[in-house]
Amino acid sequence: MDYKSIYSSWKSDPERFWMEAAKAIDWVKFPSHALNESRKPFYQWFSDGEVNTCYNAVDRHVEAGLGTKDAIIYDSPVTGGKSKLTFKELLEQTSKFASALHRSGVQKGDRVIIYMPMIPEAIVSMLACARLGAIHSVVFGGFAAKELAVRIEDAKPRAIVSGSCGIEPSGVVPYKPLLDKAIELSNHKPEFCVVYQRKQLEAQLVLGRDFEWNDFQKRSSEHPCHPVLGSDPLYILYTSGTTGQPKGVIRPTGGHLVSLMWTMRNFYGVDPGDVFWAASDVGWVVGHSYIVYAPLFAGNTTVLFEGKPVGTPDPGTFWRVVQEHKIKTLFTAPTAFRAIKRSDPNGDYIKKFDISSLRALFLAGERADPDTIKWASEKLKVPVIDHWWQTETGFPMVGYPLGFKSPEVKIGSAGLPMPGFQIEVLGDDGESLGADMLGSIAVKLPLPPGTLPTLWNADERFKSAYLSRFPGYYETGDAGTIDPEGYVSIMARTDDVINTAGHRLSTGAMEEVLTEHPDIAECAVIGVKDELKGQIPIGFICLNAGVNREPSGIMEEVVQSIREKIGPVASFKIAIVVDRLPKTRSGKILRGTMLKIANGDEFKTPATIDDATILIEIEQALEKVGYPQ
Repeated sequence: MDYKSIYSSWKSDPERFWMEAAKAIDWVKFPSHALNESRKPFYQWFSDGEVNTCYNAVDRHVEAGLGTKDAIIYDSPVTGGKSKLTFKELLEQTSKFASALHRSGVQKGDRVIIYMPMIPEAIVSMLACARLGAIHSVVFGGFAAKELAVRIEDAKPRAIVSGSCGIEPSGVVPYKPLLDKAIELSNHKPEFCVVYQRKQLEAQLVLGRDFEWNDFQKRSSEHPCHPVLGSDPLYILYTSGTTGQPKGVIRPTGGHLVSLMWTMRNFYGVDPGDVFWAASDVGWVVGHSYIVYAPLFAGNTTVLFEGKPVGTPDPGTFWRVVQEHKIKTLFTAPTAFRAIKRSDPNGDYIKKFDISSLRALFLAGERADPDTIKWASEKLKVPVIDHWWQTETGFPMVGYPLGFKSPEVKIGSAGLPMPGFQIEVLGDDGESLGADMLGSIAVKLPLPPGTLPTLWNADERFKSAYLSRFPGYYETGDAGTIDPEGYVSIMARTDDVINTAGHRLSTGAMEEVLTEHPDIAECAVIGVKDELKGQIPIGFICLNAGVNREPSGIMEEVVQSIREKIGPVASFKIAIVVDRLPKTRSGKILRGTMLKIANGDEFKTPATIDDATILIEIEQALEKVGYPQ
């Protein structure tokens, strides 16, 4: 079948479409219906079905005779460690840890915070919670104590599972002092903590509260899967909120299973047995969906990579992993490829490895600029697929599905809407805009299975954050356009659409022009306050390795390019060369923080920032060009 047929089959009968998709899951009790609209706008899917996530990820494959097949490949260039876990071994470890948690009082509906590095025990912990029907909340390892405390306070976990430390290219990051401080700051105290001691740094345990990973499980053997309702939460994943209070996105069990299972074959084009690598972190939604759950649901081997695209040890580390583990599908952030391209613009490291197993590269997490897509396509000689989704949705909203006859790829567009998502571009008045007009991207309700039904203990905040501005729609917070053929282009966050002398302009469109310059590796454009024009754009650019030209010449060229391709109305006159851009640990550029620095507004250093010292460098660079004014 082709894309149009699949999308039309969903649109004409959503209930039938999702009930058919649900047959790919092993249910304890198959649901009698797909959508439950009894509590609008808090829609539920498969609410009377009974199911267990861990069973679908692990047990059913062992029972089908696939126990000796590799479930997880662990590859850690930062420690030099490598290992594999078969489905049978993963079942044994998960069942044993679930038994230990249960013996210590963790039951269905209890919360467990997981604060772990990228090690197999993180996946075991997540699956063990799912096995019990407990709700896990993974917090990115090394998150600041204050931010971790906020999550402890909100989720009120019965237990916390942590590693003693994480390993970064810069060195060892102790986790336990951060955990201890977070517990001290939080009014809620966990009943106990389980700590996996890494040989790089062993942590001091608090007597009576903390238990070492192996000691904790000494008297445990195995534990069965506990069925839960399809509408019961599998996990809470906190995402940043505009008020400073993180939003606890809930992932419902049944819809999560059905939607992720559907995407592996239909969207990513992955067959059972293939090796799938999502180069992300288990602390982010990509890690939840496509390192841990979706590949295991589909019987794939998933790669757990503890490293960076460059510096561990060089820009060839991705290609070494592809060659060594025969990766079929790679999914990573555009930021990772911009880093590789910047360090290895000619692709010399790619030539050193046999990457013939690779059939597709998927990019998501931040806008994939056309220059990066073209570079990757040329060097890898495989389809490079941009796609778009969010923490709140849990799986792709827009893209180019490889599992059936895919539509033509348009570089610069994230693709076409996936089944379940009826996407429109709305103006400030809530009316649909015409083709190619820039506006707010919104999705008609109800959202499909697996998407957030609400926020943890915050129904009213869910409505105000996502549903209030455009009644009947989910507001994505992204701005973009839809062309006459239905292709969706995500240009920026709505906060990054700037108004210059009455003209609405996309900073993403300007970034697209900048990255076309052969000397520029990556960039960010922000719209700063201007008394005359309202806002004017300022560009920050990072140059490719080996560029020895005077920056002033590059600046003149990019200013002229913006003038030619977007127009004088953009008022683009300032571009600043910087060594690096401030980013979150997942690779998103902190444009909002940069904007606050440029405008002279107070700002809080984000807990998610990869390296806070870069903010000082940005501040100094802005001062040189007269900002804040």
